[in-house]
Amino acid sequence: MAIVFLGTPAFAVPSLRRLAAEGFEIAAVYTQPDRPAGRGRRPAPPPLKTAALELGLQVRQPESLRDPAVLVELAALRPEAGVGVAYGQILRQDVLDIPARGVINVHPSLLPRHRGASPVPAAILAGDAETGITIILMDAGMDSGPLLAQRRVPIQDSDTTATLMAALAEVAARLLTETLSRWLRGEIQPQPQDDSQATKAPLLKKEHGAIDWSLPAADIWRRVRAYNPWPGAYTTIDDALLHIWEARPLADGGAAPGTVVKLTPEQHARLPEETDPEAFGVATGGGVLAVLVAQREGRKALPAGEFLRGMRGFIGRRLGT
Repeated sequence: MAIVFLGTPAFAVPSLRRLAAEGFEIAAVYTQPDRPAGRGRRPAPPPLKTAALELGLQVRQPESLRDPAVLVELAALRPEAGVGVAYGQILRQDVLDIPARGVINVHPSLLPRHRGASPVPAAILAGDAETGITIILMDAGMDSGPLLAQRRVPIQDSDTTATLMAALAEVAARLLTETLSRWLRGEIQPQPQDDSQATKAPLLKKEHGAIDWSLPAADIWRRVRAYNPWPGAYTTIDDALLHIWEARPLADGGAAPGTVVKLTPEQHARLPEETDPEAFGVATGGGVLAVLVAQREGRKALPAGEFLRGMRGFIGRRLGT
C-alpha cells in the first residue's frame, strides 16, 4: 500500500525517516521548490528534500498542487493514503480525494487549540502548560478535520519555539507511524473536533518581535521564548536593533519601563543556578526582565556579562519600545 508524503521543513524529517525505517512504501515525496537562502541568495533545497534524496525516494517539487498536470501525476501514483507534515500549502478537496484513505496530517498542537500556521509559538505566548501532537484526517478547512490520535507534551520554562519544535518532531514521528498503521488497518474511528474550543495561531510576522516594555515581564519573557528562532524578540538602542534571546521574569521593579538596571543579589538568587552572574535587567510595566543572552545588530549573540563588557555605560540607558 503506497503512500505519498507531503512536507517541507526540518520538523517533517523525523517523520519521513521513521516511516521509511518502518518499511512503509513511499511512492513519492512532495515538497516546496528550492528557494533562495543565505547571503548569496542561492537556491537551497528544503530540509525534507535533502532527507528524501538520502533515502533514495522520488522527490517532486511543484510550485502548486492546483496545477491540473500535477494532480494527474499524483493520481497516477494510486496512493492508499497521503501524509502531510508542514507541507506549506493548503490542500484543496481535489487533492484530498486522490488517496483512497484520504490524507492524514500531523499538527503540533492539541487541536482544536491553536489551529493555523504558528501553533508552537502560540502555545508559548498563551502560557500553556502543555502542547502536543495531533493527527487528523484532513478536510478542506484549516486544521479542522476529525481527530485520529493525540499525544501531550509538557512545556518547560526553558522551552523556546526552537527546542519545543525539535522535541515535538520526534513525538510526531512515533505517533504518526503508530497511527498510520492503525488507520490503514481500519482500526481508528475519526472523532470530530469541538469547534467551540478552537483558537487560531496566525502566521508570524517580523513586527511581532518588537518588545513593548510597558507589558509585564512575564509577557515579554513568553515572547522572547516564542519568537526564538524567528522573528526574535527585539528592541532598539541608539537606533540599532538589539535582540534578546534568553531571559527570565522577576517580580520586583521600580524604574521606568525600558530602563536597563543592575540586578540585586536577591534577584540573582531567584534565577537558575547556571545563569551568568553578570546578567542585567530591564524594567517593564510589571517587574524586571532579567536578560541572559543578547545580540547587537550585526554582532553575534553573547551571554549578558560579555555583552555588558562591550557596552560601557549601558546600565541606566533606556531601550526603545
